Amino acid sequence: MGQVTMTVNGKAACGTVEGRTLLSSFLRETLDLTGTHVGCDTSQCGACVVHVDGVAVKSCTMLAAEADGADVATIEGQAAPDGTLNTIQQAFQDHHGLQCGFCTPGMVMTTAALLKDNPKPSEQEIRVHLEGNICRCTGYHNIIKAIYAASGQDVAALVAD
Repeated sequence: MGQVTMTVNGKAACGTVEGRTLLSSFLRETLDLTGTHVGCDTSQCGACVVHVDGVAVKSCTMLAAEADGADVATIEGQAAPDGTLNTIQQAFQDHHGLQCGFCTPGMVMTTAALLKDNPKPSEQEIRVHLEGNICRCTGYHNIIKAIYAASGQDVAALVAD
């Protein structure tokens, strides 16, 4: 057992963890931040993506102890304090980029990382960047549209699937 301390969504957070405790488990079970979803525990689905020191990571593949001292951002920290959705979240809502919503936190966090590095990605760049995220409900077209819109580009320019 060991103590971990990190900043999560701008607030200090700490807890006692076993050496094998995954970051996803720490966020969900210790900090009650259940927006970070766990769909596979094998790094296949991307529902657990969070940002650690500004880098998108699948939190089911990182030990909580590895995030000791880090700055962690989760889906809960994306909206404004008053609940107003950020640009990406709003675009997902406006363009029907979600259905059941299970993959949405990971998609939003992955999109935030993409747009930070590439503010105006092409459709192909978006598709490549999302390869580690699985949505079992949609055909991805509306997710692509939402990301394109969040980047400030004209969604009408996209070719229909």
